[in-house]
Amino acid sequence: MKAFVVNKRGILRPAMDMKNVTKLNDNAGNCLSCCRVERLNNEEAQGLLPGVLLPFNTAFFMPEALNINPQHYLEALFRACENLVKESSSQDFGEKQLSLHQKSVHGLSEFEGEYDAVIICLGAKANTLPEISGRLPLRTCRGVILNLEPPDITRCYPEHGPSILSDAWIAVESSRSLNVGSTWEWKSINSSPDVSIDEASKARHELLPKASTIYPEIKDWVFTGAKAGLRAMPPLTPLGSLPLLGCINDFIGRNHSCKYWLFGGLGSRGLLYHGWLGNLTAHAALSCNEEVIPSELTSWKNINPKF
Repeated sequence: MKAFVVNKRGILRPAMDMKNVTKLNDNAGNCLSCCRVERLNNEEAQGLLPGVLLPFNTAFFMPEALNINPQHYLEALFRACENLVKESSSQDFGEKQLSLHQKSVHGLSEFEGEYDAVIICLGAKANTLPEISGRLPLRTCRGVILNLEPPDITRCYPEHGPSILSDAWIAVESSRSLNVGSTWEWKSINSSPDVSIDEASKARHELLPKASTIYPEIKDWVFTGAKAGLRAMPPLTPLGSLPLLGCINDFIGRNHSCKYWLFGGLGSRGLLYHGWLGNLTAHAALSCNEEVIPSELTSWKNINPKF
């Protein structure tokens, strides 16, 4: 399953300014043993990835960090849930059923009388529901990523070379396929994965100079396509950009036969948050108790959306 889900193990984070150096040094000094952070100088980084450039002669390597194929990951996660349901049912914990229904939904009222709880996790599409449209403090942002291949059969990315996290990131699919991202188009409402010729050209002019600052050889790689997505970014708060969780029955202003929950605003770091926050939301929905969710994650209800 790891080979199916994980494209690459190991991520290199070059320091791009002194603020980076200070923060990442702190992380390296306080990292968990299961997710260690190693500080590297230029010579050590060259051993990992020949040709890499470090503006401040410092990079931080996370050998256990993973570059995930998101589609494969989500498919595997659903299969894991199916297996868990089968296992718990066979162990006399009571019969359970997990079903996937795919249908268009035009409003929350369609769920009335059929479900005890509904969890809304539509990302940037949450604002399309009429009951909550325009009432969520989400900031939309479209991002484009590029796919590149080497210019000829003699060139390839080093087999054991890590992915790179910098002003532009380089995610390694294979030694002959790199993804480079991402752009940030704020206030966009374009959720199409398709990228026009003009949009792709603009993304190339924006991303390739950033990527080549760290890995100059990428300038010779050939553009083979682009894809895009729409992020749902949470509001900025004194505590940072925190996801949006909580019961929204009072928020949408009517009495309901079931409870409606929001799970959104995970932004561009949803993979880091989703397991923990999903567990919190499940406990809240099953117990009908919002207080199991940290108040920092429900305080968004006091924020007036700004557009």
